Amino acid sequence: MEPNTLLDALLAEAGMSRKGLAARINRAGAAQGEPMRYDHSSVIRWLRGQRPRGRAPEIIAEVLGKRLGRHLTLDDIGMGPKSAPQPASSTLDGFLGKATALWRGDHQQRQDLQQAPVITGLPAVGPVWEWENPPDDADVSSRGTIRVGPPDVAQLRAARSHYEQMYRKAGGVATKGRVLRFLVEDTAPLVRGTYSDRTGRELHRAVGGLVAIAGICAYDSNAQGLAQRYYHQALRLAKASGDRAFGGYVIALLVNHSLFMGEYRQAVAFAEAGLRTAGTAISPALACDLHAMQAKAFARMGDQAGAHRAMTAAEVAAGRIRPEEEPAETGYVQPGLLENALADTLMRLGDTGPAQEYAAEAVAVQTHERGRVHRLATLADCELRGGDVDRAAGTATRMLDTVQGMESHRLYDRLAGVRRSLAATRSTAAVDVICRIDETLRIPL
Repeated sequence: MEPNTLLDALLAEAGMSRKGLAARINRAGAAQGEPMRYDHSSVIRWLRGQRPRGRAPEIIAEVLGKRLGRHLTLDDIGMGPKSAPQPASSTLDGFLGKATALWRGDHQQRQDLQQAPVITGLPAVGPVWEWENPPDDADVSSRGTIRVGPPDVAQLRAARSHYEQMYRKAGGVATKGRVLRFLVEDTAPLVRGTYSDRTGRELHRAVGGLVAIAGICAYDSNAQGLAQRYYHQALRLAKASGDRAFGGYVIALLVNHSLFMGEYRQAVAFAEAGLRTAGTAISPALACDLHAMQAKAFARMGDQAGAHRAMTAAEVAAGRIRPEEEPAETGYVQPGLLENALADTLMRLGDTGPAQEYAAEAVAVQTHERGRVHRLATLADCELRGGDVDRAAGTATRMLDTVQGMESHRLYDRLAGVRRSLAATRSTAAVDVICRIDETLRIPL
């Protein structure tokens, strides 16, 4: 029995206590000739996933709908018939209800959400297919409790930038809770507000950017099922915004996630979908990253020809990048990112010499601390594969100095990987840095 996140979110939105909901249901039932004796304990059972008998679910929807000023279905309150076939996609209003419920449940650190499994097969591909294909949202306007305007959208954009910088400096573990609190307390009321179609599209674009950051932080916190769900939410919001380029950015997040999960063919296919659907709207930086990740996926599959084709396409796209013309989200495609990807690809193809040259180029370019850790880890891997243990130990030391103060499972993964490779050399030159890595990895995240 799964907890009812939708009912929980609606209660919070309505500002109604469990005792208050039970009392209203009892009065509504009596008015309809159906005596009911529910109390706060009954509501707790519903929130835990129990479905009340008889007409109680319909009355719950009526009571909450009246309080919120909109019609609610049984699906909206999480009490629809389990046997009913689920539609391929829900209405935008229904989607927003489920999205805000997820934010709230995650903010409450509910274990069922923290441990949500990664979706595989057709359900994993479905959101990408729906983003690519009609129907589009003809009208995303809304009538709600508060009026939403350009200043509200600007605040959401500023928040996205703020939390992105926090993630780069402190890591996703430290940042995730802050993003979720902002989504629950400041963002959810806006998506339920009053806005025109034009403002709505800008709003959904801005909310999508924040949700994408939540997904990145979940990925960095090792909550992969949650990360995937946030990425799917961001892709649906991208469709509602009508911004194909932003959708392409979310696709890039899904490609990176697929790479991490070892779904290499899916990574290639998703990248192709992003390049194809965003079309001429896609920015050169994003095209560069998508091609570069395809190259990494091909290399992991042992497809040398495919990897080299993708590397060439990435280099061509990189030559067209004009930073001042790029959207805010592609700021992560900084100088050196492509070289680092090329080093990773060539290293896995066995071209150790060129890989080490690219990795050194990537490290020589200034970037934010998080990106620097990844680049140093790639360089250390290349140096170890080339047999230069002393140099790799020095690179690992620089990596340790940079990672201090960050809370990130992904960066700790890179540290652990370098440690294993250093230990395998059985070299005395690596003893001190291995001890330092062990001390760092013992600090709980």
